[in-house]
Amino acid sequence: MNTRGNAVIVGAYEHPGRELPDKSLAQVHAEVALGAVADAGLTLDDVDGFFVGHDAPGYGGGWISMAEYLGLRNLTYMDSTESGGASPIYHVSHAAAAIAAGKCKIALVALAGKPRTGIQPGGGGPLTPEESFEGRMFGVTGLVASYALSARRHMHEFGTTSAQLAEIKVAASIHASHNPNAFLRKALTVEDVVNSPLIADPLRRGDCCVVTDGGGAVVVTSPEIARTLPRRAVKVLGQGEAGKIVNGGKLDLTYTPAVWSGPRAFEQAGVTQADIDYVSIYDSFTITVLEILEDLGFCEKGKGGEFVQDGTLVAPHGRLPFNTDGGGLSNNHPGHRGGITKIIEAVRQLRGEANAGVQIPDCEIALVHGNGGDLGTRMRSATMILGREDA
Repeated sequence: MNTRGNAVIVGAYEHPGRELPDKSLAQVHAEVALGAVADAGLTLDDVDGFFVGHDAPGYGGGWISMAEYLGLRNLTYMDSTESGGASPIYHVSHAAAAIAAGKCKIALVALAGKPRTGIQPGGGGPLTPEESFEGRMFGVTGLVASYALSARRHMHEFGTTSAQLAEIKVAASIHASHNPNAFLRKALTVEDVVNSPLIADPLRRGDCCVVTDGGGAVVVTSPEIARTLPRRAVKVLGQGEAGKIVNGGKLDLTYTPAVWSGPRAFEQAGVTQADIDYVSIYDSFTITVLEILEDLGFCEKGKGGEFVQDGTLVAPHGRLPFNTDGGGLSNNHPGHRGGITKIIEAVRQLRGEANAGVQIPDCEIALVHGNGGDLGTRMRSATMILGREDA
C-alpha cells in the first residue's frame, strides 16, 4: 500500500535515562508512552493503535500485557512485528498503513529496554540450524564476531581501513558532546578509536555501540487529526522493507537488505539521495553505517571508507550529517535496538528542535534506517523518509 501523505508523526519522546536500576521495564515503557502522547497534546485514552516489539514484557509479543499496564482500553489495532533494531521503523510504516486503511486513528509506537541494569526480554531468540557447527567449531560466537566478519570482508574486497571506520565514531562522538543526556559525551579522535581495545578483529571498542537502559516512543496519526493538535507534524513520505537470508551459504557479506528497502522508500517518497538533508542510520557498529550508506546509494559500493572522511557526517555543515544525537555509538542504544531513537532524532531535526550546535539549517527531508540481525547474513531492514510539515 502506498501510504504517502496518509500519516504523520505528531509526538516523539526519548527517555533521558541511560542507567535505570530503580525502574522496572514496564515502568520505562510507560514513561516513554506518556511522554510521546503528551508531546502530541494527547492522552493514552486517545490511542487506538498500539505497536511494540519483543522488548515489551509479557504476553502476546508484549502488547497485551503492556496495553493492560498502560490502561489502553480503546484499541482497535495492535502489532508486535519483531525485527530487532528495525522494529520501530516497521511499526511506523505499519501504523501508516493501518491509518490509511481505517483500522485505527492514533497509533502509539513504543520501545524500552534495561540491558544495562536488568534483564532484556526477547534478546536471545532460537538457535539457528547451523549454530552448533559454526559457533562452537569456528568461533563465530556472539554478535560482535559476526559483524567483525563483515568488516574484515569489506576491508579485503575494497581496501577499507580501520581509520576510515573510526571517522564514523568520531562524528557520532562530536554530536554526543552537544547532548546532555548522551551516555558518552567525550569527543574522540581517529587515534582514540583505533587505539581502543580490540573486541573482535578488526572491530575495537570504539567501533561498538553502547549498552544502555531507556527507550522512546512516537505517535502517528492522520494529517486531518494532526491539524487539530498543537505540535508541528512530520510527514511520512516513503517506506521500504526487506530481508536478506544466507542462501545456503552463497552470499556476499558486504551488503545489507538496504539495497532493496532503500529504493522502495525513495520511489514512494518521490525523492533522491540528493534531496536528503539528514540521515538517521542504525549504528550498532561502525561497519553497519558504512555498508548501509553504500547500500542506500549515497556512494558507490566499496567507496564508503572514502565517503565518510573529511567530516562528511559531521553536523551541521557536513555533506550528509548523521545521528546528531550521538547515535547508538555514543548516545543511546536501549534494549540493544536503536531504531526508535533514529526516528526521534529525525523528528527533532525536521521540527528544528535538535541540540544546539548540531541542528541542520533548513532541514526539510530526513531518512531513517534501521536493521536487525547479523550484518551481511540474516538481516531485516526498514527505510523511511520523513518530511517537514511545510516542505
